[in-house]
Amino acid sequence: MTTTTPFSRRFLFGALLLLPLLTGIGKAHAGPDVASLVENGCDACHRLEASIPEEGRKGPDLFFSGNKFQKQWLLNWLQSPQPVRPSGYTSDPGFLEGKPTVAVPHPAADAPEAQALTEALMQMKVEGLETAPPEVAEPLSKGLRFKIKILFERDYGCIACHQTVNLVGEPRGGVSGPTLLNAGDRLQAEWVYNWLKTPARFEPKSRMPVFDLTEEERIQLTRYVMWHKTEKEEK
Repeated sequence: MTTTTPFSRRFLFGALLLLPLLTGIGKAHAGPDVASLVENGCDACHRLEASIPEEGRKGPDLFFSGNKFQKQWLLNWLQSPQPVRPSGYTSDPGFLEGKPTVAVPHPAADAPEAQALTEALMQMKVEGLETAPPEVAEPLSKGLRFKIKILFERDYGCIACHQTVNLVGEPRGGVSGPTLLNAGDRLQAEWVYNWLKTPARFEPKSRMPVFDLTEEERIQLTRYVMWHKTEKEEK
């Protein structure tokens, strides 16, 4: 006889509550295993479709998670959640004071639950994104990386909110936005390319500035973000 754990009961309860919502996601594609999307009541913190008001959310939107995240990173993260925002999410207590106090830590899923969640989340996508040019996936030479680093830090001031690395590989930069230290493992290049142009397409009330980037700058910044991997590739 199979024993139902408290975690599993919350998982199933959330699934029953959200089934009517997720079967009509509109421009987001829901996966066949709808229950895995609402493990432990995910709608309590995350928006699962764009039509839900942004007010009151406590975590990042998931209705475009299939565009944004890399599958392996998502699978690993769900089993061992680690902060992506060093100062916490914008709704966390103490965020404005720079005191990272997470109201409720993200629950960890076991391997089968994480697999089910990942498969479903990777099918949650928005349509009509621009196709990124092939060069966004190319490794950076040290010389070009240094030039883009100036663009990133000095010209557009991205380092004020995002953690990157200095010339000797040590972390530096702001902590109010998502860290970029593992962005190349976490994010998809095409999503970064689109986000840099129109962040409001994904989050209408995002704190992300809208920069007047040239096409070449957008490509270069995408490559720079994607360079931040656990095992970095260089020409």
